[in-house]
Amino acid sequence: MAPAPGPAPAPGSFALRSEALSPAELLADLRRHRGHPGDLLLVQDLDGVCMELVRDPLQRRLDPRYVRHARHLDGRFCVLTNGEHAGYRGVNRLVEQALAGQADPGREGLYLPGLAAGGVQLQDRHGSVSTPGVRAAELAFLQALPERLGAGLRAWLPQVLPDLHGPELERQLGLAVLDNPLSPTVNLNSLFSWIADGAAGGDRDPGLAVALQANLIEQMEALLGEAERAGLDDSFYLHIAPNLVDAAGREQPVWASTSGQGTTDVQFMLRGAIKEAGLLVLINEHIARHHGVHPLGAGFHVRHAPRQLSALLELASSRIPAALMPRLVGVADTITSRPGPEPGSWQRGGSDRGFLTLLQQLGQAFDHPNRVVLVDSSSGEVGRPSFRDGTLTGLSDPDDPLRLDVLFPGGPRQYRAFFAELAEELGRAQP
Repeated sequence: MAPAPGPAPAPGSFALRSEALSPAELLADLRRHRGHPGDLLLVQDLDGVCMELVRDPLQRRLDPRYVRHARHLDGRFCVLTNGEHAGYRGVNRLVEQALAGQADPGREGLYLPGLAAGGVQLQDRHGSVSTPGVRAAELAFLQALPERLGAGLRAWLPQVLPDLHGPELERQLGLAVLDNPLSPTVNLNSLFSWIADGAAGGDRDPGLAVALQANLIEQMEALLGEAERAGLDDSFYLHIAPNLVDAAGREQPVWASTSGQGTTDVQFMLRGAIKEAGLLVLINEHIARHHGVHPLGAGFHVRHAPRQLSALLELASSRIPAALMPRLVGVADTITSRPGPEPGSWQRGGSDRGFLTLLQQLGQAFDHPNRVVLVDSSSGEVGRPSFRDGTLTGLSDPDDPLRLDVLFPGGPRQYRAFFAELAEELGRAQP
């Protein structure tokens, strides 16, 4: 039985399409794709979508049933995440933990196929990983960053939080610095919780959280400057999550306030590693798998791709034959929208907004009923705007060009139930 739809948003108030579907209606709609698997591609984020958000990424857990359902959708499903596949912080480790020795994910093809690290890390379902377009000098610079980030935090954190010292300081550093090989990250969730729990002298003023955010971004920007002076002037950028995007298209932090903690993560990313470019890579590989041709070229990767949304749309429209373009379903959780400085203006962002927008525009360009799906990720340990009350405040706005087709107010649990039914409807028997 399909999951029951959640409460409907206030009519006409936000960016939910008037013809929006419930999860049950989406399932019925996708049943029509029982035929050729090349006709459908479901592109899905991971954290906050199929698994709950947690303060410590090492505590993330994947449901083993979800892992097997993903295998049943082989050829119709892939992931697109700013996390990473490999390494002890990677999603592959979560797959292995979920199966707990009951299966060999490499031999049985149970790893999650698709793109990670924003689009520079490509993996098939057997765990074969490649990083097309990434240079050795870039990898060497990234490899040294976690230690430097830890040293920087150790130097300035006690200035912002004088009560944080000794073993607790080291524990917080271990939680904050994520030594991802391709996207070293600082995650502030545990520090925010430490402040909120009253450890910082009982001070719950969001000003402390803002100070952490500002100092972190300053430190990361200094490292960008060092990369430029080392000859890597167009190699990296900072991904801020959640974010708002300014008029020039640059990511800006969502400052902590009494209404929410705002930006929690800053990632040092490889230039070109943006999800909207990754979407074209996934479509290119999907078409090659099912039709034997790479319309964007056999060597196409995100570092070859344009960086502007309009240019990505033009590239796809001019190079991909309409008969080969699959119908797309994008599933994510991170979009933002807040009132701008001018009356009636909005500042929008979120790490999933770009790829969801391109997916929607591709549907319009190719006359496909593509679907934009949003999962409520507010029920985990990390504060996020919720739409369980029937509104999209903090996520969308009445003028938002990104139109949401389907909402999952029940969060990852509700989405996993839907995913299981979809796998049963469309899945092929394992060899």
